[in-house]
Amino acid sequence: MNSEDKTLVEIIDENRQIDLAKYINYVSAPQAGAIATFSGTTRDTFEGKTVVELRYEAYVPMAIRNLKSICCSARSSWDLHSIAIAHRVGSVPVGEISVLIAVSATHRADALDACKFLIDELKASVPIWKKEVYSNGEVWKENTEFLERRFKH
Repeated sequence: MNSEDKTLVEIIDENRQIDLAKYINYVSAPQAGAIATFSGTTRDTFEGKTVVELRYEAYVPMAIRNLKSICCSARSSWDLHSIAIAHRVGSVPVGEISVLIAVSATHRADALDACKFLIDELKASVPIWKKEVYSNGEVWKENTEFLERRFKH
């Protein structure tokens, strides 16, 4: 099986929740001694404001292409078995998952390091935009990772 066969990247349509078990099952394998996951969820407050939901928009073809490229980069740095990434678009209410990353590897260090790399790179470079909707307004947000990378260049 080549590495592309062991990589699942999905942008989830509005009003569909991310099925955590689906992605953990995808990366599970007898040779994988570790599965690292990251799930980003909508929290109920930000800087003292009540958050109602997050709304995501994406340029889906480019987002998928960028996510696959990031997965290839992770594979070149760590010994990984499988990678699964899912990101929702549309409204994500408080308490629900907006992004999920699952990585399996023989050893935990590779899985954990790759998982952190994947979420950081996603936030820095993938064309997915977030609007925070508060009880008294809304604002488009730029990811810190994106801003840091932009200021470096």
